[in-house]
Amino acid sequence: MDPDRQMTRLAAEVLARMRVVAMVGASPNPDRPSHQVMQVLLDHGYEVIPVTPQADRILDRRAYPDLAAIPAHLDIDLVDIFRRSAFAGVHVDEAIARGAGAVWLQLGVIDHAAAERARAAGLDVVMDRCPAIELARGT
Repeated sequence: MDPDRQMTRLAAEVLARMRVVAMVGASPNPDRPSHQVMQVLLDHGYEVIPVTPQADRILDRRAYPDLAAIPAHLDIDLVDIFRRSAFAGVHVDEAIARGAGAVWLQLGVIDHAAAERARAAGLDVVMDRCPAIELARGT
């Protein structure tokens, strides 16, 4: 199977299994893609925890400045990273430390070394994809 098809299949599996999403780089600005994707995830029944130092609340959800600030009793299935590739590795490492089941690097966010660290730690990795697009295509 070609790598693109494998990633599509993995994206579908992750979206089917994971219900609680920590969105790193969530924006309170409705014109930003992260805000729009957060709304799509909420509309599809996911629980989304916004992670940003820029707001206290986004879409009526309490926001946290970083993954470590999210209370330990809130289990995180998936960490969706809406940051530039240069910053993705730090958040992948935070996701590993937090015990997330998967990391999702948004369209254009590519960090192969961080992806390998996540896989080595047992996390599923979806990279250079958007969950809103994957949900729309029905994967």
